[in-house]
Formats: sequence, structure tokens, C-alpha cells
Amino acid sequence: MLPKVRVYPKKIEAYQNFISQKQLREIKSLAEELKGLKVNMVNSTPRGGGVAEILKSLVPLMKGLGLKAMWYTIPGREDFFEITKKMHNALQGEKYEFPFAHRKRYLAHMERSAEIMQDMRADVWVIHDPQPAGVIQFLPRFYPAICRLHIDLTSPNHEVWDFVSGYLAMYDKVVVSSKEFVKPEIKNKKVIFPPAIDPLLPKNEPLSLNIAKRIIENFGINPRRPLVTQVSRFDPWKDPLGVIKAYKIAKKKIPNLQLAMVGFFMAQDDPEAVRVFNMVKKEAEKDQDIFLFADLNMLGSMRVSTFVNAIQVASDVIVQKSIAEGFGLTVCEAMWKGKPVIGGNVGGIKIQIEDGKNGFLVANYRETAKRIVQLLQNPELNKKMGQMARLQVKRNFLIPRLLRDYLKVFRELTLKYPRKKRTRGNSKIMY
Repeated sequence: MLPKVRVYPKKIEAYQNFISQKQLREIKSLAEELKGLKVNMVNSTPRGGGVAEILKSLVPLMKGLGLKAMWYTIPGREDFFEITKKMHNALQGEKYEFPFAHRKRYLAHMERSAEIMQDMRADVWVIHDPQPAGVIQFLPRFYPAICRLHIDLTSPNHEVWDFVSGYLAMYDKVVVSSKEFVKPEIKNKKVIFPPAIDPLLPKNEPLSLNIAKRIIENFGINPRRPLVTQVSRFDPWKDPLGVIKAYKIAKKKIPNLQLAMVGFFMAQDDPEAVRVFNMVKKEAEKDQDIFLFADLNMLGSMRVSTFVNAIQVASDVIVQKSIAEGFGLTVCEAMWKGKPVIGGNVGGIKIQIEDGKNGFLVANYRETAKRIVQLLQNPELNKKMGQMARLQVKRNFLIPRLLRDYLKVFRELTLKYPRKKRTRGNSKIMY
């Protein structure tokens, strides 16, 4: 059996202040039809990154509604995650030759993972992202099965996409966050709905501005000076060097400006983070107004969630300058706190930000700098856009809506495949 992530049931009623009675009744009605449904969620890591963040809230809610929901992770190996990180980057458009040896190693790890899963059973499988998705090639009874892709598929590397789409064809449904991510190979299986945040997590709970400022002051940031922040893993797709360039341009007009970049090393499946951080550190080390947060030991006894909450609340401007983005939960988190976000005009960020209404979409670091200055020099505009940002999240991007969307897909699949013993023939393994 795969390693299990232990979580406990949570009642949907805890969210009744965030959703309408109509939504609450719809969720309960769907759950009543699915009571006792065994759902196995599988991803690559129990902590760090958006997928783990979502499952930490989603699985307990499914349990609380009477589904037998479980969360598992595939066994991790450093060489495997090096390859899947390259695959991830390639699917978001980076050049990658994808040598035969890497394909073979990926499939070998999938076969070993499948051996561990042979005796596991579920009424519905939900496999998150390419890291574990290839197991379907080695499990003949692995259905009904959903693959949930959280990455930006706007312009994938064709070699890697051809490889991945080969096993995606074996899934009953493929869920993506945006219609822009739908490719011909998955068109007939596609389901489109975006991720969401949990307003009851400590990271997203209300926090007073005074307390937030006291917290960041303890880490050397001056709460009386303007602060721009990006909360993201140190990843090339988050363009941290571009953020520094934008900050330096904005600082010419706002001389006392400070920059915080928060990306703690937590995800087990991201071996690239340390390398990117070292590049950022080299670029930032000559400016005492740039604060980098990567080492968890910096926080002492403080939780990451508390610190992230505080720095988002205390910041004057939030940036998410991604150059590719499947969704970007940190955008939603900041918007929920009443902050207009300056985000890259890409992928899932475009779903969240309405340019000029609740934030700004930008194409490069110069545009980013311009919008930073604009928001800092126009506090009324900043406040108004922040109010619209929070409303956008409340309407569209809270966890009960995501729960409802999954329940709808589960219902569709259980109608197609009644809960009884199922068999499926082996599919051809594609190298």
C-alpha cells in the first residue's frame, strides 16, 4: 500500500458563512448520493506546494460528508523527482530532449509504485499531476480514474506531451483549470474547473494589520515603509529574478521600498528550488531592503502559515510574476486578504485577476514596476481593487465550490461504472 497521509473529517457546515444556502444544499444532496463512495487521492508529496495544500482541506471535507476518502503519496526518489521536474517544466513549455533513459526510469518507478498499489481498491481514483499518473499503465483494474493536472499546458513541449498524453488516454476524465489547457488528445475526457483556497486554514484566517506588522518587524522588515511581496517557491516559472528587476525600477520612484520573497523549502518533489534560490540570493545580496525567506529554521517556533498570513496582510503590494502558471493559489490567498495582485498575464492567473478591476495583469518586469508604483501612489485605488479582489475569491475560489465540482464528476462516473467488481484489459505501455 502507498504511504497514507492522515487527515480527519471536517463538516461542511463550518463553511456556511462563506457559501449560500443553495450551494450548501447542493453539496449535501450530491454527497447523499455518493455516501460510502471509496475515493483514493494520490499525489507526489504530503506537504509543500499547491496540491498538498488543497488535499489537506478537500479530503477531510469529503470524509465529513460520508465519503470514504483517503490521501496517499507515491514513494519518492531524488532521481525520479529530478526527471518529473524536467517533465513538469517541459509541459509548461521549456525545451527538453526527454531522452529514452529518462522515459525508461520514469516508467520503472511507475511500475514499482503500481506493484505497491496492486491490492488497493477504490470506487474512484484521483491522480494529481504527471508524477504518479503513469501508474495507470500497470494497473488493469485502475478505474474509474481521474487525472487532475494542475500545471499550465498552454504551450507544452511536444515530446513530453506526446509521452504523457499516451497514458492520459487511459483515464476516464482529465481535469484542468482553464479551457486554454485543453489539448486535442484530452478533448473528449476534459473537465474544466479551477482550484480553490480554504478560508478556514490558519494562512487565510483574519489577522489584524497591527499584529501582522509586529510579526514582520521581528524578521527585520520595517513595517513603516512600503513593502512589496511575492510568495512562491523559488522556481524559474515564478520569475523571481524578474521580480527583483521590477522592484529595482520601482525603487527609483519609491526610494524606501522593500521587497520580500517567501518560498520556504518544503516540497519533496522540487529538487530545483535550492538552485534557483542561490541565483536569487546572489542577485539580492547587495540590497539590504530585499528579504529572502527559504530556510524554515528562520521562523523558529512560528508556523509557516502564520508567517505567510502576516506578510500578505502587512504588504502594500502583492506580486505573482509568473511566466507560466497552472493556477497560483497564492494569488487567491492575497486577494482573499483584500490585496490587488499584480500577476503575470498567463495561464491560471488570468482566471483570477480581471485586469484593472481587481488587480493587474503584466507581461514583463517593466510593466510590473509601473503597476507597483501606481498602487503605492494611489491608496484609494489600492483599497478599491482589493475589495473587488476579495469578492472575486468569495464568489469563485473557495474550497466548497471545488468540493462540489469533484462530487459532480464522481456522480457522473458512478453512473457510468456502478459500484461493483470491475475489470479492464491491460493497455499498451508507450515509450
